[in-house]
Amino acid sequence: MRYTNPPVFWSALCLALCLGGLLTACDKKETAAQAVPPALVEIFTVKAADTPWPAEFQAQAAGSRAVEVRARVEAIIESRHYEEGDFVQQGQLLFQLERDRYEAAMQQAQAQYKNAEREWRRIRPLYEKNAVSQKERDGARAAYESTKAALRQAEINLDYCQVTAPVSGYSSKENVTPGNLVMNNSLLTFVNQTDPMYIDFSIAAPERMLRQQMETQGLLRFPEGGRYKARLRLLDGNMYKGEGEVTFIDSQVQPTTGVIKARAVFANSDRSIMPGQYVRLFMEGDVLTNAVLIPQKCVMLTQKGAMVMGVDKDNKVVPMPVQLGVSIGDRYLVEAGLKDGDRIISEGLVKARPGTVVREAQAQGQQGAPAAGN
Repeated sequence: MRYTNPPVFWSALCLALCLGGLLTACDKKETAAQAVPPALVEIFTVKAADTPWPAEFQAQAAGSRAVEVRARVEAIIESRHYEEGDFVQQGQLLFQLERDRYEAAMQQAQAQYKNAEREWRRIRPLYEKNAVSQKERDGARAAYESTKAALRQAEINLDYCQVTAPVSGYSSKENVTPGNLVMNNSLLTFVNQTDPMYIDFSIAAPERMLRQQMETQGLLRFPEGGRYKARLRLLDGNMYKGEGEVTFIDSQVQPTTGVIKARAVFANSDRSIMPGQYVRLFMEGDVLTNAVLIPQKCVMLTQKGAMVMGVDKDNKVVPMPVQLGVSIGDRYLVEAGLKDGDRIISEGLVKARPGTVVREAQAQGQQGAPAAGN
């Protein structure tokens, strides 16, 4: 057989070969696509539960009693009996004032008292026998009572020559050095009582109002009796071993700063907290009721809002818009968009595309509570 049109033949042959090659390539691609396994992801199972919601604040320690140590008589300071800045016990001698003047005054008061006492003892039986007048009896009794009071005042003034610590705590530097004359009410030093220790902090008014609103809506439960527990993190990063209590939350907002003053009290018998030092305070007691919390790494922020990638019963990826509330530790409170039992992707979001099937690497079915101080 003889071909009369060779160009047509060769064109048809080339077209057939090309089509065959394309079909072979498509088959290979389809086979390769079928061989790729589903993406491996970690899945977090949502669980609604009551969850503690601690609050964290910058705070400062202060002595529960900052007491001024003052002279109560006029005298010269003879000596100081403490090291400035040391811890002193209640009743410990701090300053010794000159005693001579007050010892002499007490001796004189003693003599006057004894004389008046003898006169009163002499007059009283005579009055009962009508040997002296009532005026004489009243005068003797008044003299007796007056000298008795004067003796007591003289003894007190003599005792005041020894200036002692009014409370146990840390002493301050001396305000007047020995050898100087001090007057009644002259300031000598300070003593800060450190057991118990006050921890002063401030609560931002919007945060306090938010919690009150959530409590009104039934989303939050305050501690019984409004008594909050407190814990401390010290400057070295360690948690203080003792537990305190929040004893005061002000009922008004400070107009200049917009904060609410508050205070916690901690036992400090080992004196590990010093007045003036800064600490982190964790106030515990508020509980979110039936709350849905998810790890922050599950959330994607898009132009349309926050979104998570859910996984349905067939392990297909489904985008799920969510409405987020406050952040608590490393988690978000979800106000809408998720319910108890929903599964969302926590690791492997880059591999998870809507509509694709994924494999679960690790299921986390517990909604852990955020821990204060972590």
